[in-house]
Amino acid sequence: MRVIRKYANRRLYDTEQSRYVTLEDLRKLILDEVPFRVEDAKSGEDLTRTILLSIIIEQEQADGDSEVFSNDLLAQFIRVYDMTQPLPLARYLEQGTQLMLEQQKRVKDQWQQAMRHTPIELMRELTEENMKFWQKTIGQAGTQDDDEKS
Repeated sequence: MRVIRKYANRRLYDTEQSRYVTLEDLRKLILDEVPFRVEDAKSGEDLTRTILLSIIIEQEQADGDSEVFSNDLLAQFIRVYDMTQPLPLARYLEQGTQLMLEQQKRVKDQWQQAMRHTPIELMRELTEENMKFWQKTIGQAGTQDDDEKS
C-alpha cells in the first residue's frame, strides 16, 4: 500500500515516488484503484478519511454540473449522526454505490460490444439485479435488527 505523508504545512508527500502530490494526484490514484494511506508525518495518525473527504469537497466545488450531494441530502446525512441509534448508512451507501458502478460498467461494456441484447432486455436484467440487491440488503438489515433486539 502506498503511503502518503501529510506535513504540518498541509503538503502531501508520496513516499513511493519521492515527490509532493496534490489532492488531484490522489484522486487519480483512486480512479486507477491504487490503494494508499495518508498519515500524519509527525504522529503517524491515519488521515486517509479526512483527505478523501477533502477530495470529495474539491470535486463538489469544482463544477456545478458534477454535483453529487445536494443541500437536502447533506442535511439528511447530518440528521443521521444525531439519531439515538444511527442507521447503518455507510453499509447501504457502499453497497448501493458499488452496485451502481458495476451496472454502469456493465452498460458501458455492452454498448461497446454493439449491444448484443435489445435495450428492453438490458433494462430487464438491470432491474432484476437491482431487485435481488435490495432484497438481499433489506433481508440482511432485518436479520441484524432481529439480532439486536435479542
